[in-house]
Amino acid sequence: MRGRGRTGFLGQPRWFGTLFVVDLWERFSFYGMLAILYLYLVADPDEGGLGLPEADAAALSGLYMALVFMSALPGGWLADRVFGARRATLYGGLLITAGHALLAVPAVGWLYPGLGLVIAGSGLVKPGMAAMVGRMYEGRPERREAAFSLFYMSIQVSALIAPLVTGFLGETVHWHLGFGAAALGMIVGVVCYVAGWSGFGEVGARPERPTAPGELRRVLRRAGLLGGLPALAVVVGAVTGALPLQRVLMLVGLVVLTAPVLYFRALLRAPAVGPTERVRLRALAWMLSASSVFWLLFAQGPALLNLFARDEVDRTVGAFRVPASWFQSVQPLFLLVLSPLAAALWVRMGRRVGAPAKFAGGLLLGGGAFVVMALAATGATQGRVSPLWLVVVYLLLVCGELAVAPIGLSLAAEVAPPGFTGRLLGLFWLFAAVGAASGGQLARLADVVPDSVYYALLAVLGLLAGTGLTLASRPLHGRLATQAEAGARAPTRSKR
Repeated sequence: MRGRGRTGFLGQPRWFGTLFVVDLWERFSFYGMLAILYLYLVADPDEGGLGLPEADAAALSGLYMALVFMSALPGGWLADRVFGARRATLYGGLLITAGHALLAVPAVGWLYPGLGLVIAGSGLVKPGMAAMVGRMYEGRPERREAAFSLFYMSIQVSALIAPLVTGFLGETVHWHLGFGAAALGMIVGVVCYVAGWSGFGEVGARPERPTAPGELRRVLRRAGLLGGLPALAVVVGAVTGALPLQRVLMLVGLVVLTAPVLYFRALLRAPAVGPTERVRLRALAWMLSASSVFWLLFAQGPALLNLFARDEVDRTVGAFRVPASWFQSVQPLFLLVLSPLAAALWVRMGRRVGAPAKFAGGLLLGGGAFVVMALAATGATQGRVSPLWLVVVYLLLVCGELAVAPIGLSLAAEVAPPGFTGRLLGLFWLFAAVGAASGGQLARLADVVPDSVYYALLAVLGLLAGTGLTLASRPLHGRLATQAEAGARAPTRSKR
């Protein structure tokens, strides 16, 4: 089959429509919950919320984002070696549905199991669907790129619509109804997936590289001892109250921070990685470390910026009061509009502007966003401020994201040694997880300093990182260059 069936959805084969619907609803569940999770955590119990301290809620929200990023690593391994991409996607969809169903139950005890199921399911769905699309268009890269572009569009459409739906239901009716809307969406996605099962042919039906006899048992035993049992103990401690939430967040945050370091060391020690490739990988590590600063800034959006929208922004339009979570739809709207312009800009620039310089620009834009945010927080001391302040902040963050996320993924794929592309892409998301988790923990400062000072500190962090990367962009660009590029520059230098 491999994508040569009859077209029936956006000019793509019919099976594509099945995967597109699943991806759209999976992203709807993620962005919909992200829009209301923090507001639910800090809302007063009399209003149906948990009444958590703002710092703990921000840390928990950041760790949720981080663990969703990280879950694609074990999920991708299970899809490649155990389940096959098709079953991995199905099992992931069922786990996400079950997780949101638990979150829809108006009882405190279901929060952590529900979040855990959503995280585990996301880790299976994301790599599983990507692998199926790649296999369907094997040998036809131009069709595969077009298909992934449409998938990226589904992400932005979901991110745009989800906060409008879950935010309205959660803030104006009941928080758990907002979580339930995400569960209903995933049910639709899973039903469509099962209905279109026969259209996939043999693609994704079996693992691409099945585990050897006894290997799976060894891996599961090791994973259980090193990760499963400690994770279970943490969840039980959090649910029963035996382990304070602050300790739970610190333990999980420590795991998130150490995972990229251990993963990167393992990559460098791989026998297939040569000396030249190690130089490029070390340069990439500096780039990804800088990108984690951007994701730290980005993680403020669903947390403290949501709170700012709720408490400090004039949201009245006539007789209607705009839900604070609706501001989370501003970013995907800008992404839909600006992504084609950014793509055209990168093509026009060509290789004249390297990835380090683009990263630096993204960080400077992120720092600039929080300069604006500090000014808005200063104005809020005199009363509610215009929503345009937040609109400008999100515009600058989106411009920064377009200079960091796609460029970083492209660079990771370019630098990857043969056979290591998937692992390098996973490393990119591990550093994004570090940023998201660190951003949640850093939000604790907001409890001890004025909002304007906190946002100014974030601005300084982004601007310093951007400036440092600007100064280092030339040597980094040289170390990241391929051997062919280095050879092409050598004669030019010898003629001078």
